Amino acid sequence: MEKKISLAARTGSMLKVDMRRMLRSRLFYIIIACALFIPVVMIVMLTMMDGTVSVNPQTGEESVMEGPDSIWQSIGTLPVAFEGSEAENASADAADGMAAMGAGMDVMAMCNINMMFMGVAVFICLFISEDFRSGYAKNLFTVRAKKGDYVISKTITGFICGAVMLIMYFVGSMLAGAISGLPFDLVGDMSALSVVMCMISKILLMLVFIPIFVCISVAAKQKAWLALCGSLGAGMLLFMMVGMITPLNATPVHVLLTAAGGAMFSFGLGAISKVILKKTSLV
Repeated sequence: MEKKISLAARTGSMLKVDMRRMLRSRLFYIIIACALFIPVVMIVMLTMMDGTVSVNPQTGEESVMEGPDSIWQSIGTLPVAFEGSEAENASADAADGMAAMGAGMDVMAMCNINMMFMGVAVFICLFISEDFRSGYAKNLFTVRAKKGDYVISKTITGFICGAVMLIMYFVGSMLAGAISGLPFDLVGDMSALSVVMCMISKILLMLVFIPIFVCISVAAKQKAWLALCGSLGAGMLLFMMVGMITPLNATPVHVLLTAAGGAMFSFGLGAISKVILKKTSLV
């Protein structure tokens, strides 16, 4: 009588294979290296360009380039108006309610650690499309694997990659702050604990984005370009909410909300991904 293999054993076996493939993939190390060096290059360059005046040749209007005033701006929007230059204070006074909540369209509000939620989409789309393009997925399902195990394994693998990307971006930001001389002062109601909970919230929020990218990727299969377009488009719909859900002054409530949201998206979209694999061709 054939012994029935449990879900945990099947998923664990597939996860070991996916982790081994990920750690041997050049794509993984390229993505991680980008996560580490992007904040270093960006923050150092913005700091060097701070105060640079540019003139519009058509109108003659002058604009002053403003660099970051705190290293924490690379992690999220500061919880209170940071006392910087007069231009910044005037801009803060004129900002509307959404900008005050972190939805401002300045460079640091858009180009911060939250970019990693889009960066992990590239890894997942290329990682899954390679399975179908090489025939690995078809052979895998034919021999032993089940569709649900595949989805769970890819979700966990993507989550690990996303978590590492966020951690490396944080490390790169701290390194950039030391190089550029930006202050590490905690402003407003920020604290060391709130920054830790902010990072935990961001890592848990990956479980909302990852299932979306996995679902789109298994639907697109070997069409990596289609998976990328769909994933980045879907991710952008939620991107502006990341700053509000995971602020720098995060509390245990933010951690619980992101954990609950991640669990719901993982189970819900995981089930949809499983149905897609069952109902569609693997080639």
